[in-house]
Amino acid sequence: MDNAATTPAAPLSRRERQVLAHMADGLTYDEIAQHMTLSRHTVDTYIRRIRAKTGARNRMQLLMCALPLMADSLDTASELALKD
Repeated sequence: MDNAATTPAAPLSRRERQVLAHMADGLTYDEIAQHMTLSRHTVDTYIRRIRAKTGARNRMQLLMCALPLMADSLDTASELALKD
């Protein structure tokens, strides 16, 4: 697999990261839209922007892009738990 598909050329916005995280959780476009209070069209726009930034050509490559984001979220949660 092309490394460009896992390394974004431009940083993802907060909302793009949220959409990608929901995809990684297995949500459909309609479920993501409902969860984030967006239209399906807006979710599709976010996905197109993520694909343009990452070079991902399919859902599997998008999910590969989500892995580092999920790891960052786990690291942040772990750090917060240690502070308590």
